[in-house]
Amino acid sequence: MTAIAVTIAGSDSGGGAGIQADLKTFSANGVYGASVLAALTAQNTLGVTGIHDVPPDFVKAQMDAVYSDLKVTATKIGMLSRTEIIETVADGLQRHETGAVVLDPVMVAASGDPLLADTAVDCLMSVLMPLADLITPNLHEAARMLGCDPAQTEEGMLAQAHSLMERGAKGVLLKGGHGNGAESSDLFLGSDGTALWLREQRIVTENTHGTGCTLSSAIAAGLAKGDTMESAIRSAKTYIHAAIAAADTLDVGAGHGPVHHFYRLWSK
Repeated sequence: MTAIAVTIAGSDSGGGAGIQADLKTFSANGVYGASVLAALTAQNTLGVTGIHDVPPDFVKAQMDAVYSDLKVTATKIGMLSRTEIIETVADGLQRHETGAVVLDPVMVAASGDPLLADTAVDCLMSVLMPLADLITPNLHEAARMLGCDPAQTEEGMLAQAHSLMERGAKGVLLKGGHGNGAESSDLFLGSDGTALWLREQRIVTENTHGTGCTLSSAIAAGLAKGDTMESAIRSAKTYIHAAIAAADTLDVGAGHGPVHHFYRLWSK
């Protein structure tokens, strides 16, 4: 059976993040990708110049079309900028067979441009987060969700991951890529309370556009193929590390360029 994953997210006209990054990641990891577009962005490697939200009823229509026909085994959720769209997606998740759900609470672009309205954060946490099998916030997103400062230590990361679980998350992958030090350390806190640290050497590059989208989509791809959550996360961490390491082999744009989703396939 063909493994199928769906991404529900915003579009990146520059091709490095959002729906475009998700579909590239699904394909690079051997999974057929379908999509539900929740927003359009006018965006490139230098920043976001505009956001156009898709009407909630059309988000619903896309979800109904995709899930009524395709046998989906995993769903990744990315940028949802408005409360009405978050509620529409949550309703669709409850009406359809979606497979495992990975929620990447996208709030700010790599350029620093905001992508999620302040009024929508509480809705994301109360309505959508409990429906996800895993959430994948970075340090700044977790802090915004909890109304506190970003964690500065591994002890702080563990405390914030537990706080997110207490507020309804079933599993948390707290990403440490925005931290300091020679290693980039991510923390996975599972539903049974087991904490797992995933560490890789930090790569010095400006080309990190779409890393969060890519990591969460790689996890969804693993889950779509039937991997356990831990196995999917480990494989995704290896994939994103290599995609970042190969990012400088691409020459895309004048700002924060994309990671190399197809580093395994393209000739060097």
